[in-house]
Amino acid sequence: MRRREFIVLLCGTATAAPLVARGQPIPGRPLIGILTPQSATLGARIIYEPLRAGLRELGYVEGRNIWLEFHGADGMPERLPTLATALVARKPDLIVAASSAGVVAARGATWTIPVVMTTLLDPVALGVVRSIARPEGNVTGIWLFGGSDALIGKRIDLLKEIVPAMSRLGVMFSSSDPTDEIVLKLLPAATHALGVTYKTFDVRTDDELEAVFAQAAGDGMQGLFVNQNPFFFARRAKVAALAASAHLPAIYGYREFAEDGGLVSYGSSLNGAYRQVARLVDKILKGAKPADLPVEQADKFELVVNNKTAKALGLKISESFLLRADEVIE
Repeated sequence: MRRREFIVLLCGTATAAPLVARGQPIPGRPLIGILTPQSATLGARIIYEPLRAGLRELGYVEGRNIWLEFHGADGMPERLPTLATALVARKPDLIVAASSAGVVAARGATWTIPVVMTTLLDPVALGVVRSIARPEGNVTGIWLFGGSDALIGKRIDLLKEIVPAMSRLGVMFSSSDPTDEIVLKLLPAATHALGVTYKTFDVRTDDELEAVFAQAAGDGMQGLFVNQNPFFFARRAKVAALAASAHLPAIYGYREFAEDGGLVSYGSSLNGAYRQVARLVDKILKGAKPADLPVEQADKFELVVNNKTAKALGLKISESFLLRADEVIE
């Protein structure tokens, strides 16, 4: 099935009906609804394609013995509750909820349909599972951050290895997204351990992006830590370009930032995470209950370096660093 052919249910307003729908699921075949704050184009790349590939490896062929249906909020998470309600009305056999906001919206719409999530935030703190080991509800899935305090320090340490003289770090976050809360709480300890001071820069709208990056440069920041929330992810090429224009080396959480011009990324692989999701979907379709399936941590982390960007910034990354990278983009 070609990308342009898959079902896309996007709400133009909070109360609008789906814009595009193709046919109806054939009775007897499992319907999997995908709920995400991302657009159809971005969702196809980071969610739909790896999920479909993972399901195919387990014997599921779309249009033959499984049906996938995409509900994306087009980069506006506030639409997720309405989308979740519309998806539940379709009576899917299972919902794949991408992002913390996605799983909260899905849980708000149903307590009975199985939900497999991906989330950066602690799912217990979110209130969608009772415990990591035994969810005791209709939700399980992948905790991308995995509760590892060391991950934040690791990213800062990697950036400092590239920019040894860095002592002032700018932290780009969005107060409109709860995903960033966990990082902000961990920053003091992580930066203190590395002898780095930091300043936070709040970006909530597209109109603020350019001014905030210029402010970071004007305030003497020597590097940037860009949080991995959906707002920045959906604008990653622009964010990377603004960091380069400000002559600020930056580290990101997902490889897609480095692929789109960011200097370096370190974090969980979204491709790997949605293949993990596929395995959980398979277990549930075969009779397992989400209540009995422990929430898993992401099992694949990757370091990606954009050496082309490094050269443009006048940075020479050591050969030993490049050898440790999972991928070097030239």
